Amino acid sequence: MGSNERAWPRVDAHDELRLLTEFLTFLRLTAVAKVEGLGTADASAAPIGTSPVVSALGVLKHLTAVERWWFSIETGGADLPSLWGEDADASWRLGADDTVDSVVAAYRAEWERSARALEGLGPDDRTRADRDGRGRTVRWVLAHLVQETARHVGHLDLLRELADGATGE
Repeated sequence: MGSNERAWPRVDAHDELRLLTEFLTFLRLTAVAKVEGLGTADASAAPIGTSPVVSALGVLKHLTAVERWWFSIETGGADLPSLWGEDADASWRLGADDTVDSVVAAYRAEWERSARALEGLGPDDRTRADRDGRGRTVRWVLAHLVQETARHVGHLDLLRELADGATGE
């Protein structure tokens, strides 16, 4: 789903799904850039007392779970296990073997699954049926993933600054 080079989408974009996908790619790469260069201890730290599971690596694990659910399972219909876990915080929790490299690799692998799930779909195609029996449009899912990822990139901005003082895009 795009290159590894962070670039803003074209300002004269006319293809809706491509534009949303390009913004998502930009945000994904920004999220990864916020974590790369941190040691595992700093990337695993949860420095906000009221949010004890929110760490830089936890954000990436959560975003991996979000992509798995919305793209691969809901939109693509893949028979994959959900990464949500037993409770609301489960997708944020780190395992003993989680490192910056392993969490980033899992997130990037999910991007590839997401791309396969979206292949051949148009903006008006629908996800599997939800409570109303209709499902959501692919347009809705992509817009949701853009806003979800952008929100969490904001968290990563703060977590990175707290970890080592680095700021900026």
